[in-house]
Amino acid sequence: MKNLFAPRYTLAVKNLEVSKTFYMDVLGFDLLNEFPGWSFLGRDNVIVMLGECADERPASEIGDHSYFAYIEVRDASMLFQEFETKGVHFIKRIQDEIWGMREFGIQTVDGHRIMFGQALD
Repeated sequence: MKNLFAPRYTLAVKNLEVSKTFYMDVLGFDLLNEFPGWSFLGRDNVIVMLGECADERPASEIGDHSYFAYIEVRDASMLFQEFETKGVHFIKRIQDEIWGMREFGIQTVDGHRIMFGQALD
């Protein structure tokens, strides 16, 4: 029996309202719950828990250390096109890789980086 399931990502953000709006309006997440200083958002099986940390160093200042997730998807090309129409900042345009994945990467409004990949058959 598998013991690990349903990952959630906890992210520090500078401005909770700006970040929440980005995840909902640009990345297509739904608001699941809110608490003072927190917004929980989900899309399919992915959940992000955004916590406001206005006085902390933003993810945009930590370069490659701002990667937080590699999310496998069923149709990378379709998701890439969806994000492209919404003006997402790509850190890597979609391409097929020698390790058997069609993948692309984005940067959020806070500077967090996410990779999306589809297994090539």
